[in-house]
Amino acid sequence: MSPSTKRTPAIPSFDEAHALFEAAETGASVGRSEYKKRANGLRQELLEAQTNLREADFPVVVMFAGVDGAGKGELTNLLNEWMDPRGIATRAFGEPTVPEAARPKYWRFWRDLPPRGDIGLFLSAWYTDPLLQRVYGETTDAELEAQLDEINAFERTLAEDGYLFLKFWMHLGRDAQRERFEALESDPLQRWRVTRKDWEHWTMYDRFIRYSGYIIQRTDTEWAPWQIVEGADANHRSLTVGEALRDRIGERFEDRAVTAGDDDGEDEGPIGTELRPVTVLSALDTDKTIDKSTYRDELVRLQARLNRLYRVARERGRSTILVFEGWDAAGKGGAIRRITPALDSRDYQIVSTAAPTAEENDHHYMWRFWRHLPGAGRFLIFDRSWYGRVLVERVEGFADQDEWLRAYEEINDFEAQLVEHGSIVVKYWIHITREEQDRRFQAREETPYKRWKLTDEDWRNRERWQAYDVAVDDMVRLTGTPIAPWYLIEGNDKRYARVRVLDILCDALDRALDYPLRDLNGVQLARTDR
Repeated sequence: MSPSTKRTPAIPSFDEAHALFEAAETGASVGRSEYKKRANGLRQELLEAQTNLREADFPVVVMFAGVDGAGKGELTNLLNEWMDPRGIATRAFGEPTVPEAARPKYWRFWRDLPPRGDIGLFLSAWYTDPLLQRVYGETTDAELEAQLDEINAFERTLAEDGYLFLKFWMHLGRDAQRERFEALESDPLQRWRVTRKDWEHWTMYDRFIRYSGYIIQRTDTEWAPWQIVEGADANHRSLTVGEALRDRIGERFEDRAVTAGDDDGEDEGPIGTELRPVTVLSALDTDKTIDKSTYRDELVRLQARLNRLYRVARERGRSTILVFEGWDAAGKGGAIRRITPALDSRDYQIVSTAAPTAEENDHHYMWRFWRHLPGAGRFLIFDRSWYGRVLVERVEGFADQDEWLRAYEEINDFEAQLVEHGSIVVKYWIHITREEQDRRFQAREETPYKRWKLTDEDWRNRERWQAYDVAVDDMVRLTGTPIAPWYLIEGNDKRYARVRVLDILCDALDRALDYPLRDLNGVQLARTDR
């Protein structure tokens, strides 16, 4: 099938959609002796491909979707039988569980993605809801279109990180599907496979085919193409899928070998870190201060206000995600420690992001952040975050130019999914001057119980201050969106920064929850932040 173009196809009629599947309805079959001969060799080839894959830097996602009774489950069972179970996992998804429903809808798919070197077999997965909801009239054509755009963006994000996609649409004609159901029902040991819902779907066959055809057209991309497989003959479908899997893995290795041969081995170093005379950080007034008395009063007031807002968010099932970025020694930890006393310790988690582990390195860089997403009504606080891709990884050369450039769009898409789900996202950059950082480093070095905070890497990072300044400027400009803006905090005075962080957080919760602002005596106050 050819890759989809930028032009959005119209929703096809049944006849138009059926034409897409006609080529598959050939009645193709494979005799027992031919199947046995080909299958024996194919099993060995798949095991060899799997052995090679273990040392590879890419994972494989195999998607099985299509008509009920076309053999999706049988194929996943067969591949698990043919291949080494230590490097293959099957993922099927029903109605979201309570923990899944409490998080963005793609959370459960990100969580189950295979690591590099492994194969993940997915049964319908992210294609299930768009199809069923449209067939049952629960969504409109426009809403289906938006869902398919999300799918394309999701698959492209993974494919650009190296994921190999194989998507098989298992097809049966209307009569073949009825015959399949009747044959299963006539066997006492197999009739459990056919449910009342299967027959209900059969009566809606035309609608399923119409929207299935559209989904295939819209999500048949160069990075994740579809292959339609007739499911009537088990031997035919088994060999078709197995040979395609073998061939695509082999082609990926060949492509990697060609790419490696074209590499001249020269390291151009970090790109895009040129000095800029004016950046968003250079415009901040770092002389802002607050006196101790005012600080104490404001801290009590804002923590009390935060507690009220946090309890409202918890009751409404609205999760809150805080992102803290900033210079080394800027006061991120101190600001976080002024937030948590207003929260119940059972309802928040602090994630301090360091260099990725081996397991995290085996996945897309966003995987480790997706898996931490909080349940309904909870707080999640990131002390450094996914912005490492466009900051330290960019400046230090840990990510190549293509990786950190595409990260801006990937991050915006991720945060849009959080907000769409109902999460409240607040992002801070705490800024201090180089002189203030030097003073704090010296203080840490001279204070025994703070000395552990200071590392050789902290001193080395100062040498690239200007490069980081440019990277922050790009980060704020390209990921500061209306739904997830950046808040730049002047941090030379720690007391001022802590009060400012709390004030911004309370205002953000207030806006999101539309909760009346009151003083400590419960008197409603006029809104000054809107």
